[in-house]
Amino acid sequence: MSGLPKNHKLGKVYRYGGGLTGTALLAFGVLGFVNKLDFFSTSGKEIAGLSSNGALSLISVVVGVCLLGCAVVGGNTASWANSIFGWAFILSGLVNLTIMRTDLNFLAFRMTNVIFSFVVGTALITFGMYGRVSGALPPDNPYWRERHGLPPEVQEGEDLEMEALLGGATDGDRGIDPQNMAGLANRTETTSPAPVLSGGPILGGAPKQQ
Repeated sequence: MSGLPKNHKLGKVYRYGGGLTGTALLAFGVLGFVNKLDFFSTSGKEIAGLSSNGALSLISVVVGVCLLGCAVVGGNTASWANSIFGWAFILSGLVNLTIMRTDLNFLAFRMTNVIFSFVVGTALITFGMYGRVSGALPPDNPYWRERHGLPPEVQEGEDLEMEALLGGATDGDRGIDPQNMAGLANRTETTSPAPVLSGGPILGGAPKQQ
């Protein structure tokens, strides 16, 4: 999808979720610079309850600015940015957990940092994928509509109940069957009991029994 409908409620989730997370990361990074932390110190110094050094402060500022910038753009840009940075935080937590007690701990991670990475990563992924991946999206959801060949915004006079029924009937190509009636017919046929004679199901083309 090239973009969400203007002022759609999902856009607020992507924008505010990424924006608040970006603001927190930016503040954390700025506090690190204010305290003049050594750039690659493996021991680090406590900032707002987390261990940090100059390198981690710089990364926090860069990521925070990126999240804030994408939040300003909004729409799918904010959604994808939240998801991508969310997975990056999860990966960072896993990697730094393995090297935390070694000389390779250039970001001065401690267990609190690892937990923080997992929490922030999970939150960002939730913000980014909200309203996109559920199996029970409503027919007015723009991502559901895109997957079923419909315009992102609900059209005037559109029957949403019928669209939900048609969309659930089949995932066929709406370019070939715009109203998806073939899928609806298939569902009706498969759910209706087959008429039978005393010897078994009626064969196609067989004369009716008198």
